Amino acid sequence: RHMMPVKRLSLTDFVAKIPRGAREKTLRQALEKDEIMKKWSETAWAKKLKAKEVRANMTDFERFKLMVARRKRSAEVKGVMKKAKK
Repeated sequence: RHMMPVKRLSLTDFVAKIPRGAREKTLRQALEKDEIMKKWSETAWAKKLKAKEVRANMTDFERFKLMVARRKRSAEVKGVMKKAKK
């Protein structure tokens, strides 16, 4: 528990019913009961954060494989677009 600036917080539509001044255990139980974390993980926002984390933790070889795959996909798209243009 710590103070956070209000500007840094972002509200979501997920609601858990907890009493004022609830301890961590109570909060955790309320989140599990309402399946808040499961709902959160299905949102586009959470998926975007997860993808950002995965890309940040990529190794050099994984970045290389990604580059090669993107080049290959780009070449295929160009080929299809060239055929469609004719």
